[in-house]
Amino acid sequence: MTTDSRTEPSTGLDFPTGFLFGAATAAYQVEGAVAVDGRGPSIWDTFSHTPGRVLGGETGDVAIEHYQRFRDDVRLMRDLGLQAYRFSIAWPRVQPSGRGALNQAGVDFYSRLIDELLAAGIEPWPTLYHWDLPQPLEDAGGWPERDTAERFADYAGAITTALGDRVRQWTTLNEPWCSAFLGYGSGLHAPGRQDAAASVRAGHHLMLGHGLAAGLLRSAGQQVGITINLYDVLPAGEWDVDLDAARRIDGLQNRFFLDPVLRGSYPADVVHDLAGVTDFSHVRDGDLATISTPLDMLGVNYYSRHLVTGRPAVGGDGHGGEAGSGASPWPGSEHVGFVKGDLPVTAMGWEIYAAGLTEVLERVAEEYPPVPLYVTENGAAFADEPDPDGLVRDAERVSYLDGHLRACRTAIEAGVPLRGYFCWSLFDNFEWSWGYSRRFGLVHVDYETQKRTPKSSAFWYGDLIRGRQGASLTGH
Repeated sequence: MTTDSRTEPSTGLDFPTGFLFGAATAAYQVEGAVAVDGRGPSIWDTFSHTPGRVLGGETGDVAIEHYQRFRDDVRLMRDLGLQAYRFSIAWPRVQPSGRGALNQAGVDFYSRLIDELLAAGIEPWPTLYHWDLPQPLEDAGGWPERDTAERFADYAGAITTALGDRVRQWTTLNEPWCSAFLGYGSGLHAPGRQDAAASVRAGHHLMLGHGLAAGLLRSAGQQVGITINLYDVLPAGEWDVDLDAARRIDGLQNRFFLDPVLRGSYPADVVHDLAGVTDFSHVRDGDLATISTPLDMLGVNYYSRHLVTGRPAVGGDGHGGEAGSGASPWPGSEHVGFVKGDLPVTAMGWEIYAAGLTEVLERVAEEYPPVPLYVTENGAAFADEPDPDGLVRDAERVSYLDGHLRACRTAIEAGVPLRGYFCWSLFDNFEWSWGYSRRFGLVHVDYETQKRTPKSSAFWYGDLIRGRQGASLTGH
């Protein structure tokens, strides 16, 4: 795919030699085929089919038919110049009950996808868990129960044994904050429970599952990491209550996961904040040592900042900007308000704040033990539709990506060991509780016909990948 009139090639966006450029998706958002070849139901199948849970009553039953169209999709990735494809393996597709023998038909799909990627010169980056817990495990208690962590480790060991001969880098979990606090705290995400104590237990058991899986994978010679969604958390003012609000939300959003994974401990102030919610008796001896199993990489997902206040008069939605929330996903800090600043926003209502990406990358590099970093998700939703010529001119997304890639470059120049960047998302797809109403893709998808149309941003990104210069930053 050559330079196109729809692109505006950037200047000054040179990256180190070997810097990896890719794009990302998740199984339930793109695959469809939810009852094909032995796949069992996940919590997102159940949740999306429950009236009132998803905007418009939409589901991932069909999604964008990636299960059937993956070969054409891989050719599109190749034409765009992608070097890596970050996808997730649907646990209920390869192990429908969440335990026992693998479903060979499901394993074969991912085997074919990996082979197709490798043949196209694209590195496969599978994620083992992107929110689609097998429904039978939720029926047994879900992530608030310790057994789910052990079942996850068994699944991880089995599927990586089946596919690990062709994969260099595995990711255990995607955004455990969302799984724990949106799934079991606010109820905005599957399984839709609203139980503050259960959400904290879920967070711990998600990380325990990660640690158990990471130990298995590393002992088998695999490289492994985890992906955490980080925010630059800022106080809305200099009042003590605003500073405390920022500390609290930073603790639950960022440090609740970073500290156990990278330091082997929970932050003392977060434990104190949660004293009225849980006594942490679910944390057993040895758990934190398991959770802090050494990593080969840490994935950082970044979309926006949190601007917070502890002053009721200032207002704010109290839920971190997540429309439709009932209960709060912030156990022990339900009083904190989330404030909108004067920045432009995406179609999700999220503020565009590229400087925050530099901030979170530098913070991880400065405050935690050294580990290679990858931006594993970054992108924006806008109202993209083809124009009369059939082109999708998404200049806002080009500007967003340009700004955030410049933020990555600034972090690298400051010495951050950032090794790659994955745009979210490769395709327009099922955007969880928003259904199909929000488009994040580099590629437009007509949901009626499944026609794929690369947007201006796709051409721009491909041109950037092909035209980048590595000399000036090599060695950082």
